[in-house]
Amino acid sequence: MPKQALSHIPRKRFGQNFLIDQGVISGIAAAINPRESDHLVEIGPGQGALTEMLAPTGCRLDVIELDRDLIAGLLAAFSLYDDFKLHSADALKFDFAALATNNKPLRVVGNLPYNISTPLIFKLLENTFIIRDMHFMLQLEVVQRLAASPGSKHWGRLGIMTQYHCQVEHLFDVPPTAFNPPPKVQSAIVRLVPYKESPWPACEESQLRKVVQIAFAQRRKTLRNNLKGLIDTDELERLGIDPGARAETLALTEFIAITNAIHAKDAI
Repeated sequence: MPKQALSHIPRKRFGQNFLIDQGVISGIAAAINPRESDHLVEIGPGQGALTEMLAPTGCRLDVIELDRDLIAGLLAAFSLYDDFKLHSADALKFDFAALATNNKPLRVVGNLPYNISTPLIFKLLENTFIIRDMHFMLQLEVVQRLAASPGSKHWGRLGIMTQYHCQVEHLFDVPPTAFNPPPKVQSAIVRLVPYKESPWPACEESQLRKVVQIAFAQRRKTLRNNLKGLIDTDELERLGIDPGARAETLALTEFIAITNAIHAKDAI
């Protein structure tokens, strides 16, 4: 860990929990397996614990840090690397597409603050056409939602839309003791790999988002009630879907079938 950053006091408003367990840091770096030819983007480098494992590989490395008090320490530690560039910015407002040059896809990594992880993932899903893969440290519950299966209590909008875009792999869990300060929740590492070609036929993503959002708006209600006005009972039955089922029981392929049926009659 860069010595320049050791005196920094973690800030609650930025959701800062700095990774300090060297074994975990090494495990994340091994999962990423950075190469000199890669273009990595690290979100929230913090005190540079993971950055210290990435920068020496010779890869092109852009880091995005919101806390200005960390900037000087990061620059002092890593500006000696020719392909290191620091962006003092909010990742939720950052233009990731501006980094993608020479047709080289981005590899996005980061220990994401819990308070912005979900909106940031949705933002990155809009940019999967320029992303090769993503490796994130997240709250365990968020990773469980990303990797969930139909019928699970974790199955919902986040997992469905992420799995529409990416293959999801829950790599390993991380205990609170790996951080300073220790968070009150368990964490986990997840790998997201965007599909090079969509495996889902004839599905309009914006319509799928709307269908999923409406279907899960009231989780305890049935599809018959939640999707009223979008698709009727007879149409659901023709698709082989029980109108009395709840959204959490449906597979991604069934949501796509509903979306395609609605699109066919131009109801959305």
